[in-house]
Amino acid sequence: MRKVEIYTSQFCGYCHRAKKLLADRGIAFTEIDVGADHIRREEMVKRSHGRRTVPQIFIGEDHVGGCDDLYALDRKGGLMPLVSAA
Repeated sequence: MRKVEIYTSQFCGYCHRAKKLLADRGIAFTEIDVGADHIRREEMVKRSHGRRTVPQIFIGEDHVGGCDDLYALDRKGGLMPLVSAA
């Protein structure tokens, strides 16, 4: 299984939806709260090539995008294979 990281903030509904989908699929993830951590937020912006909104989701080194992107990937059947890729 590849490492899954999700940059979030506490009161973000999209963040909660993305985490729920990951949990529903049995995918372990590391949550990085950028709500009050400017250093981690800048790290997120750099890794996501300028995106400033949360959530930002990474599977391994692959940038999935935000919540809608994660759901679209799952609907197309691409989420589990991406997580499972060696």
